[in-house]
Amino acid sequence: MGGHAAGEIASQIAAATVDEYVASAARSSMPPDQILLAAAQEANARIYQTQRMKPEFAGMGSTLTALMILGEHYYVAHVGDSRAYLVRDSTISQVTRDHSLVWHLYETGMLRKDELSSHPQKNLITRSIGPHPQVEIDLEQGPTREGDTFLLCSDGLTDVVSDDNLRRILSDKERSPQQIGETLVAEANVRGGPDNITVVIVRVESGTAQEEDTGKYRAL
Repeated sequence: MGGHAAGEIASQIAAATVDEYVASAARSSMPPDQILLAAAQEANARIYQTQRMKPEFAGMGSTLTALMILGEHYYVAHVGDSRAYLVRDSTISQVTRDHSLVWHLYETGMLRKDELSSHPQKNLITRSIGPHPQVEIDLEQGPTREGDTFLLCSDGLTDVVSDDNLRRILSDKERSPQQIGETLVAEANVRGGPDNITVVIVRVESGTAQEEDTGKYRAL
């Protein structure tokens, strides 16, 4: 989390923990949604314990948006204001909801979505990984189809690139996920690139997920 103590360390712990936990539990009998939820909770516990043991890291935290595709279903675990999108049949939908003050104002009709990024309190998030011993994890799931494209990204992208522009770029089937990711980062930088930009693209092809990622900075 930008502006918080050791946010880059918190994000590294979160990403590494989820990767490790999912890999170790992949052959277990746990349902995939429970694997992803448990992985996110373990990430929260490790970050919380780290900042408890090291006072210089007090208050550190991270957003977390994790995607698992298994068979013909997807699962997304989410905390914070990074986002997951799904583009299907040239229509874009935001899979996650932001855990932020401005998102609450948007949901209650007090702000339009295009006003979120310019609001003076846009950086106030209401939920994150690490600052507290327990955290509520959102879980979204649904069926996948051949041709589906998933985007996981930080607010460094969505603050400056509109959903409609995301849809237009992500709908281009002639370019690879890597090329699309590079285009999105370039688009954000052209528009000012005021924050770190992390982009992960996953495209479902012939029942399998093809994934590549790129970013101005990788939040790992």
